[in-house]
This record gives sequence, C-alpha cells and structure tokens, in this order.
Amino acid sequence: MAGDLKKMYKTVMDDHFPTEITMSFGGQVLTYQKKSWKIPDAGSGEVIEKGLRYGENPGQEAALYELVQGNLLLGECQFIEAGSGLVSAISEEDMLQSGKHPGKINLTDVDNALNIMKYLDAGPASVIVKHNNPCGVAYGTTLLEAYEKADMADRIAAFGGCALFNQPVDKATAERISENYLEVVAAPDYEAGSVEILSKRANLRIIRVPGMDRIAQFVGKRFVDFKSLIDGGLIVQQSPLNRIKSLEDLKLATAEYQGKTYTIERKPTEQEYADLMFGWQVEQGVTSNSVIYVKDGVTVGIGTGEQDRVGVAEIGIFKAYTKYADALCFKRYGLPHKDLALQVEKGEADIERLKEIEAETSAAKGGLMGASMVSDAFFPFRDGVDVAIKEGISAIVQAGGSMRDFEVIEACNEADPQVSMVFTGQRAFKH
Repeated sequence: MAGDLKKMYKTVMDDHFPTEITMSFGGQVLTYQKKSWKIPDAGSGEVIEKGLRYGENPGQEAALYELVQGNLLLGECQFIEAGSGLVSAISEEDMLQSGKHPGKINLTDVDNALNIMKYLDAGPASVIVKHNNPCGVAYGTTLLEAYEKADMADRIAAFGGCALFNQPVDKATAERISENYLEVVAAPDYEAGSVEILSKRANLRIIRVPGMDRIAQFVGKRFVDFKSLIDGGLIVQQSPLNRIKSLEDLKLATAEYQGKTYTIERKPTEQEYADLMFGWQVEQGVTSNSVIYVKDGVTVGIGTGEQDRVGVAEIGIFKAYTKYADALCFKRYGLPHKDLALQVEKGEADIERLKEIEAETSAAKGGLMGASMVSDAFFPFRDGVDVAIKEGISAIVQAGGSMRDFEVIEACNEADPQVSMVFTGQRAFKH
C-alpha cells in the first residue's frame, strides 16, 4: 500500500481539458489558453510535455489557463486584461529548475503569496505559503533577514511550502534556503550562482515569476472570481479591492451607543501604525474567519479558517506560543520543541532544558507583548479582544461595524496599559 501511495504522488496524470476555453460575458469574449511545459521526468529523464501534474490530490485532473485575449468591462469595472500574466504566464524558461511538473497547489501557493506580496513595498520581504495560507511573512533589512524571520515565524509549517521573494535571490539567501525543505522558491530573478546553490535540492521547483517588476499594478485591479457549486452551477463575483492604501485610511475606532459616543483614547505609535498596515496587508491572503498577530514587520501567530472569532483569536495565540517555543528550542539546541519533549519523556534529555524553554516562552507570552492584532472582520463581542489583551497586545486593526463596537472600545480603554484600535471600514473575507 505504501509503495502504491508513493507511486501515486510521482505520477504525471493525463488531463482531458481542452487546449482553449472561450467565455462570453454578454457578448464580450474572453479566450484562455491551456499551459503546458516540456520537462524531463524526475525518474526516467524522459522529456514529457504536460500541464499541471494533478489537482489538489492525485487522481484529480487539472489544467492551468492563461488569459490571452479579451478585456472585460462590466458596469464601471474594467477587469484585468490579457497579457498581464504572472503565475499563468510562467514558461519553461522561467522554471529554472522544474524538479517535476508542478501540481495545482504549487502554483496556487505562488499565486496567494503574490496576492500578499503586491502590498509589501517597504523593503526586502519574504512570504512563505503552505496550503494557500501564509505561515510566515516578514520584512528585513536584507532579503536573507526577511527569509530567516519568515521561516522562524513558523518553521514547522514552512516545511514543504512555497517561499516567495520581492527581490532577486542572492547567494547568501540561497544558502539559507537550501538548508530547508521547500517545494517551491519563486522570485523576480536570481543573482549569479544562487540557482546552483538552490539546485542542491533536486526536486525543488525554482521559478522566476515574469512581470513581478509590475506587481504593484495589481493592487488596484480586479479579476473575475469563480466559485463552482456541487450542482454544476457557478457564483461569479468581482475580486476584492483593499481600500487601505495609507495610514490616513485607518480611522481611530469610534462608536455610538444609546446616545453616547465611545472613542479610543490612545492613538497608535509610529511602530504600531506600521505593524497595523503590514498586518492588514498580510490579512488579504488569509482564509477567513481569521485573526493574526504581527510585531515589528513579522507575523507572530496566524489563526485561519475558523467559525467563531474568539476561537480563531485563541488559536492564533496558541500558535504564537508553540512557534515561539519551537524557534527558541531550535536556535538553542538545534532540534524542534516537540523532539526535545519526546527525548525528555524517554529519559534521553534533561527535563530542565524543556522547563527553561517553556518558562521563557511563558514570560515572553509567545512574543505577543507589544504585538498588533489583525481581524478580517468586526468583533461581534468583546471576548475576542479580551483574550488578546491578556497576552499583552498593544494595538488592533479591524473592520468595525458591529453593534457592540462600543464594548470592544471599552475593553481597549480599560486595559492597563491602554490598547489602541483603528477601523478599516471594510472586511477582508477570503474563502
């Protein structure tokens, strides 16, 4: 059985999707061309021309299409035009090392990393995505520092993920990347010698993303978003636009309730404002319901895809604690926190080491003290912010608009020290 499963993951599936798809929107025609690449098979060396390896799972045929003709205009919305390809325009030449034909998840991870990266223009940045959600996002003074911070934000989740960079990968960053297991590395380009270093990982897909120099142009552009239903029907919508372009777009939280005005008493500091902007930008690529925590331009804990807001706020806190402990243990002893705990359980390691790690993690509250909290929608009750305030967060950005906004504002003003909060005036759901 195990052998069959391994063979299944190595199989390049045939697909029976057409080479071209044409869609008509009220007489406006869009033409999509299926992508394929000539790539040597990792096992036999035989060159195989094929598109996606498979879909989300082996056994699911899949295909990638690039918009090659058409410019859709509906109402006053002009959707993204042909010739704007990023992931859908990746050619064989852009696959500097293919490893093997990419699967659907490989490319959708790159796509969502780009969805976040298009906002990150304040310096060298790295976005690491796994299963279409970010597990670590960070700015750095150098690309190497950005990658190291993003990786250590959630070193465990980053295993087998996709790392995207907003600058050409240099040799120092490539050396650090090659120490880890990733499925995909993507960047606008690679400096001389860096591809050779990355190629030490034979199956690593090393991708140059065409057009990343114009990625900022995608901030204000919409695409047509399709959702297929189990009955074969479709829901079609515009993709969202993030209205928060600058600090001036963030408004200090205020609310009216029973004739009384409630207003946040403490304004964010300069660093808090920077983190609130950074966190809201990262939030655009996180599956809802979500609450994330950021500090000094790095994600601290990312809670995703939950049904209730206080629950996801608690999950983000739990992840912050576990990732902090793991990073501390790995830096100090060169092994994961879970491995140290197992060694202690087996009597193979000193329990004092484990106690030391856990005490330091508890004292630092998982790195949450002074962090900013980011929520993709309003808080229906104050319990969501109360659990984070207890951990020492200092600022919050959220949509606003709840009937109980006044309670959330009160929670921030009652905190010691007081917590600042701003509203975006829009939510950032992503399903």
